[in-house]
Amino acid sequence: MTGIVESFIEMVLRRRWLVLALAALVMVALTAGVSFVGVTNDYRSLFDEDNPQLASLNALEATYGTSNRALIAIAPRNGSVFTSETLGAIEDLTEAAWQTPYSTRVDSLSNHFHSWADGDELIVQSLVEDAEALTDADIEWIREVAQNTPEIAGRLVSHDGEVAGLVIDFALPENPDAAVFDITDHLHHLLDDARAGNPDIAYYLTGDVPLNRAFADATRDDMETLVPIVFVIIAGVAAILLRSVMGTAAIVAVLMFTVNTTVGFAGWLGIVFNPANSGVPIIVMTVAVAHSVHIVERTLAGMAGGLDRNAAIAESIRVNAWPVFLTSLTTVIGFLSLNASDSPPFRVLGNLVAFGVFCALVYSMTVLPAVLSVLPLRPRPVRALMPGFFDRLGEFVVARRTMLLWSSAVVAIVLITGVPRLELTDNWTSYLSERYQFRQDTDFVIENLTGIETLEYTLQSGREGGITEPAYLENVELFAEWFREQPEVLHVQAFPDIMKRLNMNMHADDPAYHRLPDDPELAAQYLLLYELSLPFGRDLNNRISVAKSATRMSVVLRSLTSKAQRELDARAQEWIRGNAPGLASEASGVSIIFAHLSQRNIVSMLTGTIIAMGLISLILVFIFRSLRVGLVSVVPNFIPAAMSLGLWAYAVGNVGLAGSVMTAIAFGIVVDDTIHFLTKYQRARHDGLDAPDAVRSAMRTVGHALLTTTVVLVLGFLVFASSGFEVSWALGLLVSLTISFALLADFLFLPPLLMLLDRKKT
Repeated sequence: MTGIVESFIEMVLRRRWLVLALAALVMVALTAGVSFVGVTNDYRSLFDEDNPQLASLNALEATYGTSNRALIAIAPRNGSVFTSETLGAIEDLTEAAWQTPYSTRVDSLSNHFHSWADGDELIVQSLVEDAEALTDADIEWIREVAQNTPEIAGRLVSHDGEVAGLVIDFALPENPDAAVFDITDHLHHLLDDARAGNPDIAYYLTGDVPLNRAFADATRDDMETLVPIVFVIIAGVAAILLRSVMGTAAIVAVLMFTVNTTVGFAGWLGIVFNPANSGVPIIVMTVAVAHSVHIVERTLAGMAGGLDRNAAIAESIRVNAWPVFLTSLTTVIGFLSLNASDSPPFRVLGNLVAFGVFCALVYSMTVLPAVLSVLPLRPRPVRALMPGFFDRLGEFVVARRTMLLWSSAVVAIVLITGVPRLELTDNWTSYLSERYQFRQDTDFVIENLTGIETLEYTLQSGREGGITEPAYLENVELFAEWFREQPEVLHVQAFPDIMKRLNMNMHADDPAYHRLPDDPELAAQYLLLYELSLPFGRDLNNRISVAKSATRMSVVLRSLTSKAQRELDARAQEWIRGNAPGLASEASGVSIIFAHLSQRNIVSMLTGTIIAMGLISLILVFIFRSLRVGLVSVVPNFIPAAMSLGLWAYAVGNVGLAGSVMTAIAFGIVVDDTIHFLTKYQRARHDGLDAPDAVRSAMRTVGHALLTTTVVLVLGFLVFASSGFEVSWALGLLVSLTISFALLADFLFLPPLLMLLDRKKT
């Protein structure tokens, strides 16, 4: 093995220009794929095609039409929607909204079709017509109808009458990305015109179609702004800590080769990025720098010790080849464990970063030594008159090993006890930060008009035409009333409300008949008469199945965590089992899909993480040819992840998707430092040093490189904290915390533990 490494080093240094040329050709060829990299704005890309909640949503949309919507909130500054000016603005906006690309339906106060009786005739007419000509009495009638009609109050107008809503439904094409941009651009222009024409009215835009656009904006922002920031940070930190401009330039060259190759490879594969995996270039850049730092650091140290440049490079490669290979292997395993994730973007992230780590290994062993041998590398000045920081740190650890061992254990235990307090949940309406207008508008709508999170139920009657059966209508009404009593619910839209109003209309609007009809045939006739009175585009196909065997019930929620949504649906299922068996299955809708995603991902990633930890542990046992040392090496890598989650529990209290993948990502990274330290420690032991001296030697040899790589990794992942996507910034903070704890464990906990275990060995 040693002979192979020696021959390889000699070949790279002797044919350095050929190595650089071949590597550049490979890199350029793969980088050409960057032009094929796609960015999707479809939130469905976060879910597997066989996701049961997504399948349920697809079935719902196949029955009642798609759930792609935009909601515009209209808020007059005078505090009341019920004025001729505001109703006129709503009327104009409703008419204009029909021109939005891909729109199939528009609902608002102005075009809501209200029914009433005129003798024996059923009148179905728009609630607002020619708003400018309305009298005070007309407006008062509109207000009374709007605030007492279940289909409107809490949905198209707030209960206090201060904010109105306009809902647009869309039929998106199979590839919705371009359509979403067309729709949102049109809506923004539409609202700009509305604001110019009505300066006393504020307009807010939300819904799942604007959410898709906001996802795309967040992805673009992260890829365009965070990548350059990380690049500058890595270069700056490396230059400061290595104290070598040429050494930093060599590292930058390797990073450019690695990132370009990885992203270009993704393009050739046709991979599409979204906010959950847009950080691939940042993670690759941050993780890949570790190899280069160790090699450059050892090269500079060799030159400072009197070796010429090529001899120092050869010595560095010889010393670092095995640990760099091992750390690459463990990092690749850690990221490949993301294939257990239930969310496709995380699988893409894991596979691409694993590929990037492999590229970093190859380039570190070829391009880096070739570049170092070409650049005018100079040795750093030697500080011979005083022991270095890591010499002093080694002495401190040896002298205070018992105290450090127990104090580290106490701190770890205190933080880890916080883990059971951690609530694994999130809220998809908070995925984007408040700097995005979508988030600001969404928060306003939730606080002032209606909720954005909706549980959708398909309520089965059991037969074709069965929705007008009295028993079915009674069960649906009881289910709706149960939901209306729940404190988490803002609004319920259910079919019996229509039938009660029609029954009253057909009895001369007598309030005594505002109840469900007793005769199923008569009820069917009422429904048919009502449907025939509705104009095109205003039918009930979005509430009733074509066979009239099922109806749709929409339950609008307050802003709830995913856990609270799942618990509410579980209570609903319990009610169904006890009161109307077979009426409905689990809830569907965008909200409940997100609510189940974090839970499903946690379960799937638990398996993946355990497998990754097991594989890495076996590799470490094999590497060090010692079951004892191999298992001990796992401790300072597993504990930091638990400590960071415990600290997060005390400080924040909950974590969602980020927490489900953090441990797998962090474990594959932090084990690298342990391998480098243990490799140097084992080498010193094999050279005849006792345990304390081996710790001093390892600290002196590799301490500076470990500090440098940790600082770079922490700062690199901390950049994610400026992301506008919650999953990204939470992941960045958690991984940064874990890496920081891991360095402390490698410096202050692992050495005392090794000395304790080796105290009887010479």
